[in-house]
Amino acid sequence: MPKKKNTEFVVQVVAIVVLTVLLIYGVAKTGGNSGIGFVSASDVSPSGMPAVYGQELGVSYDDVSESNPQLADATINKLAKIDTSETLSGEQLDRYIHILYEMDNGISCEFCCGARSVIFSNGEPACGCAHSYAMRGLTKYLIKYHGDEFTDEQILEEVAKWKVLFFPGIHETKAGILKSQGIDVNYISLASNEYRGIEKGQGSGGMVGGC
Repeated sequence: MPKKKNTEFVVQVVAIVVLTVLLIYGVAKTGGNSGIGFVSASDVSPSGMPAVYGQELGVSYDDVSESNPQLADATINKLAKIDTSETLSGEQLDRYIHILYEMDNGISCEFCCGARSVIFSNGEPACGCAHSYAMRGLTKYLIKYHGDEFTDEQILEEVAKWKVLFFPGIHETKAGILKSQGIDVNYISLASNEYRGIEKGQGSGGMVGGC
C-alpha cells in the first residue's frame, strides 16, 4: 500500500475510534435516552433521619423503600394519622392552604389520581390515597408544632421529599428531564405542580405504599 494511502487509512481508523468513544460516552451520560440528562435514584432520594421532627414522629426517609413494603406502609400510616387527628384554623389554616395549594401551583398525589392538589382551595382533603394523607399530615404537624422553625418553603420541601420517596422511579426520570432543560433540580421543582407532567411519555415508575 502506498505511503500516502496508508496514512489516510490510519487517520480514518483513528477518527472512527474517537467518534465511537464519544458516542458511547454520550449514551452513558444520557442513560440511553437522547436529550435526557442522567440522574440516578440516589441523586434525588433523601436519606437518613429528618431534622427536628424525625425522632419525634419516629420516622426516617430510609423507612420508605421498595425493598421493605411493610415498613414503608407503616411509616406512611404514621404520617397519615396526623391528618385525621390534627385540625388547623385561623392563620395556621391559611398557611396550610398556601403551602399545599398555592405555592408553586400546589402539590398533588398526581400519580395516584388527577386531583389538582392534595387539598381543595378551602383546605379540605381533595384526595383519599394514603400518600395524600401523609403529605397533609406532615404539613399540619410542622405548621402546628414547628411553625417558627420552618418557613413555608421549607415545609413544602419536606413534603416534596416524601413524595419523591413515594414515587422514586418517575421522579428519577423527571430529574433527568429537568436537568436536560437547564431547570434547577430540587425537591420542590421535582414534586410540586410547577413542572407537573413534564416527564410524560418519557418513562414510568412504580410507587412505594398503596394508594
